[in-house]
Amino acid sequence: MSAVSNPNNTVIQAEGLTKSYAAPGGALTVLHNLSLNLRRGSITAIVGASGAGKSTLLHVLGTLDRPTQGKVLYDGRDLFQLPPKEVSKFRNRSVGFVFQFHHLLPEFSALENVMMPGLVARRPRADLETQAANLLARVGLAERKDHRPAELSGGEQQRVAVARALVNEPLVLLADEPSGNLDRASSELLHDLLEGLVREKGQTTLVATHDERLAVRADEVYRLEGGTLHLVRSVADNR
Repeated sequence: MSAVSNPNNTVIQAEGLTKSYAAPGGALTVLHNLSLNLRRGSITAIVGASGAGKSTLLHVLGTLDRPTQGKVLYDGRDLFQLPPKEVSKFRNRSVGFVFQFHHLLPEFSALENVMMPGLVARRPRADLETQAANLLARVGLAERKDHRPAELSGGEQQRVAVARALVNEPLVLLADEPSGNLDRASSELLHDLLEGLVREKGQTTLVATHDERLAVRADEVYRLEGGTLHLVRSVADNR
């Protein structure tokens, strides 16, 4: 059974998503006829066992990977019907990513890493630099903006990654196990910062996590199991 959240005020609408990979024993289906709606300004968490397909789902929703079948609609527009260059352009401007491994560029400073999506989008450098510096200040790294990733702790590197994901003010933020490699104290700090920033901006956010301390902060929680989503908790349950 596929789960569908409240369709009103939907930003992302996934319809009948199936994702299969070729394997020696035949096709391996990771996502099976899965549907999901993300409401504007909501925080949604996807939980599930390792290998259940959480990362695959985020990659498809973020247009990093294409589904075998099904649609991904952003504000009603079917992205996979667009030419690849248009999809890439949309992804750069409209989707922010935070990964378990921060993927910072080691040769650049924290400030330059945060600026990178804006530089790719050819935004004016002066305005972009100011915005990136402000975001680093918001995540407590104003004094570390000129440090390279190797000079930062794991928690600091992940906070840089959060700032980078938000620098283009994307329509949607996708976070894949954002605190998966952090200790408890660093995880809690990251969770506080992430929730505070996205709540303040009304940022539509989808988080894949095994950390119940992060999932409990979400408006809706789904479990990914057997290739489909099952609603665990909704906004209505919190009232």
